[in-house]
Amino acid sequence: MTTAPPTQPGGDFTLRPIEDEMRESYLSYAMSVIVARALPDVRDGMKPVQRRILYAMHDMGIRPGSQYRKSARIVGEVLGKFHPHGDASVYDALVRMAQLFSMRAPLIDGQGNFGSIDGDPPAAMRYTEARLAAIADELLADIDQQTVDYSDNFDDSLKEPRVLPARMPNLLVNGSSGIAVGMATNMPPHNLGEICDAINYVIDNPTCNVDQLMEIVPAPDFPTSGRIRGVAGVRDMYATGRGRIIMEAVTEIEDMPGRNSNRQRIIISELPFQVNKATLVEKIATLVRDKTLVGITEIRDESDRRGIRVVIELARSAQPTVILNNLYKRTALRSSFNAIMLALVDGQPQELPLKDLINHFVTHREEVIRRRTEYQLGRARDRAHIVEGLLKALDAIDAIIETIRSSQDVETARNNLVQQFDLSEIQAQAILDMQLRRLAALERQRLDEEYNDLLATISRLEDLLQNPQKIRAEIKRETREVKRKHADPRRTVIIREELQEQSIEQFIVQEDVVVTLSQRGYIKRVPIDTYRTQRRGGKGVRGANNRDDDVIMQIAVVNTHEQLLFFTNKGRVYPLSVYETPNDSGRTARGTLLVNLVPLQPGEHVQTMLPASRDEYNRLYVFATRNGRVNALRPGQLQNLRKSGLIAMKVLDGDELVAVRPAQSDASIILVTEQGQALLCPVTSVPERNRNATGVIGIKFKDEFGGKDHVVALEVVNDHEDEYLLVVSEKGYGKATPLCNSKGEPVYRETNRGGMGVKTFAVDQSDKLTGPVVDAKIVTSAEMNDEEGHEVFIISARGQVVRINLAEIKVVNTRQTKGVIIWRERGGDDSVVSIYCFRATDYSQDDPALQDGAAGTALAQAEEVAAQADSQYEEGEDEDVDEDTADDDIDDDGDGDDDPDTHVNGQAPLL
Repeated sequence: MTTAPPTQPGGDFTLRPIEDEMRESYLSYAMSVIVARALPDVRDGMKPVQRRILYAMHDMGIRPGSQYRKSARIVGEVLGKFHPHGDASVYDALVRMAQLFSMRAPLIDGQGNFGSIDGDPPAAMRYTEARLAAIADELLADIDQQTVDYSDNFDDSLKEPRVLPARMPNLLVNGSSGIAVGMATNMPPHNLGEICDAINYVIDNPTCNVDQLMEIVPAPDFPTSGRIRGVAGVRDMYATGRGRIIMEAVTEIEDMPGRNSNRQRIIISELPFQVNKATLVEKIATLVRDKTLVGITEIRDESDRRGIRVVIELARSAQPTVILNNLYKRTALRSSFNAIMLALVDGQPQELPLKDLINHFVTHREEVIRRRTEYQLGRARDRAHIVEGLLKALDAIDAIIETIRSSQDVETARNNLVQQFDLSEIQAQAILDMQLRRLAALERQRLDEEYNDLLATISRLEDLLQNPQKIRAEIKRETREVKRKHADPRRTVIIREELQEQSIEQFIVQEDVVVTLSQRGYIKRVPIDTYRTQRRGGKGVRGANNRDDDVIMQIAVVNTHEQLLFFTNKGRVYPLSVYETPNDSGRTARGTLLVNLVPLQPGEHVQTMLPASRDEYNRLYVFATRNGRVNALRPGQLQNLRKSGLIAMKVLDGDELVAVRPAQSDASIILVTEQGQALLCPVTSVPERNRNATGVIGIKFKDEFGGKDHVVALEVVNDHEDEYLLVVSEKGYGKATPLCNSKGEPVYRETNRGGMGVKTFAVDQSDKLTGPVVDAKIVTSAEMNDEEGHEVFIISARGQVVRINLAEIKVVNTRQTKGVIIWRERGGDDSVVSIYCFRATDYSQDDPALQDGAAGTALAQAEEVAAQADSQYEEGEDEDVDEDTADDDIDDDGDGDDDPDTHVNGQAPLL
């Protein structure tokens, strides 16, 4: 015996678990949203609200070419008859179907403000007017011929179509977007002509694949034009129903007119689909204001009715390619369309590839044509039946007239006609309704012609129904007609090359910078024009607020797209991109500890910082240690550098690496010591080794220095007759000595490695006047003559940096002198620690990382700051040359004795 469920006061209802009630209610709600609101039907590509708007306008007679009607009236008609969900939802849908930037083929012809690509809202519905667009007729064609099913409206007072006949493939042409419950659709628009061709192709080739279809429909075609970058995502979408399409704006870099012709600007003329132009411009302005983007001076929106035009003016020093890359990366100028081709198939949501979408549309058109044919066949048969009766009546017109006249009433006359002349009731009624004018001979001829035409039509329609191939041929014919009437050229350009993974250099401004490295390991970079040019003897500008025990040891003028190689005292090498170095806004900033950027080991510090393009890793590098050992690293050993570093040369205990230089195998190297000795030898005399080699003896030190001499510089010599050795001492004395004199005779004779070298600088042994040699560089005659604006940086222990032209430095033809003062101490205990020659040959314009040939200007062409020197050249300083030419006990041929190999008339040559 069962017990009835308990009842509650106030009514009869049943208690049930809340989980069941929530599940069923949620599923009902979800299905309502999916089927009746958010997702389009695969057949006509319309959501219910869109379908109801078009049908209501069709029912109201607001056709293409007719008078516009107020949108409020249309919305009211839709609300009152078909869609009781609020006027906002109806008007929003109507507005979108009228927007040229939202629909590839707008279905509504709007008059008034229907919004803009800037996100401006449309005017209120009472101000705007609308009518059906011409192409909308293709969606509603034959709707009055029983081609689709109807259902009751919300109050069962009217009928509305469940789907439109849709002669046009609207789902693919205009796309669709909508968010349902647990699913969403996002279908891109396409070109009508391409889709029509694809439909006919699928009908003729039902076994075609996606690649064959993509020859006809290569990609979506957006109403805002733009570009599509790569087709891999498009193919995924067409093959699986999901894909990611990369869209780009159309931009152009052009020179500014008039007096600003030396400046450039970026013009944006087309935008990616669904990008808000006003928001885009605001985003760019925000990036400029926040200093995320530099080099932009002005942004203007010059768009009008003729199209989009956004002008981005650039500074003179700006690099358009880099700025454009940053705009693509940081703004919606490059955006993605994540396609989900989801639609309702028999009321069920399905993700559909392109071919399935076309097949469903063709199946729908087959059903529409079949039902239309059946309707037309029925009408033709009915009319033929009536015409047949009329023709019978004309054959016996006298008897029929007599029968009608003898009948008591119409009903009797109809019955008598049926009985006496073998007519149907319909035929008899048609005879009774026939006008007397039909008795004319010409009318008889017209009835005969109509009857024959009707028989032919009936035969054709019956044959059409019996032959599916002819139905498909009819679909092709109508599709071609739709294309002929409404197709237009493709708007979106397809760039088939896929978007490659972009290197960070593409987003880094190419500029010449000064990178400094202090003794305590602080590194920083500042723009090249931070240091102003001075005359020799100037006291310089502050290069860094270093601590008293810190010294700027390394300086390099490089481009931000180059790399730096850090060779340490332990013989290891570490790579670092220039743009990874800290960009300090002021020259006096200390910088960042290099150990935070490069994984230096305990007790390891950088001895040489070399700029290098990525194609220079395969070069020959020559190493020199403090104790005079040298090594030539075989090319290719630094080709695969890791961030963690590599051993470049194995350094012996008690020794350390001093310098590294890239060199050609036919070049020479020169070693310079603290006590002013210099040894010149060919690179070939240094055997090429692998990275773990300890090297060989390069230079020996004289006993007279009591073991206090060490190597301070290593330089590469490429042209003996055109190069100078620039030497600077601790107290600021310096000179440039030619490697060969005016007669082409060597001042520094090339010897084998392992010798003691020759005197190149007269070091004051008391260390009070000149101090020991601290650095030496090789410079060319062109650089010394200032033909290219070559300069030299002189760095002091207190961080002072003097920037002077090389032409300011005294050229001394004798080796055994101390030169002239090129740096002067200005208070406090300060001294020179290093120099750096700023020359065009240090800069490679062939760096493959520089895109589109937009290489930064050569260093020799860098804009110099023409400031007056803080300290003027003092009269008489050029006389500060030591004419002591004693060259006794100098082993200048490396054979271990004091006797030079070359004499003139029994005397040592005057060098």
